[in-house]
Amino acid sequence: MKVRIKRIDGSLPLPTYATEGSVAFDLFARETTRINPGEIALVPANVIIETPKGYALILALRSSTPRKKGLLKPHGVGIIDQDYCGEGDELKIQVYNFTAKEVIVDKGERIAQGMFVKIEKNEWEETAKMGKTRGGFGSTG
Repeated sequence: MKVRIKRIDGSLPLPTYATEGSVAFDLFARETTRINPGEIALVPANVIIETPKGYALILALRSSTPRKKGLLKPHGVGIIDQDYCGEGDELKIQVYNFTAKEVIVDKGERIAQGMFVKIEKNEWEETAKMGKTRGGFGSTG
């Protein structure tokens, strides 16, 4: 699948798949960002991506980021809509510094990953009654 993309800083690479088996591509920080303890910050990812029709672009931190950097994604993942692709719509990675010291994300550092996920929009079919109840929250564990 071909995807339209625009780099903000042409000196940084396009997003890359690290290995042949990678299902998500790495995104690079466009500028050095300092995140104070307990702070939420946005790390610019240097690209504007036109998500293809029928897909969502999902952003997540690299699996090593919490351990190596002390950063988490406050809401787990980022969901990029198909119409977030205008000239000012650079991808930004929201991060939370859970450590007691300042964290620095350097320009060019791989900070997050993106993946395209096929989606379908649904129509709601409202009902007065649902099927059999399985159990409450956490009932399977």
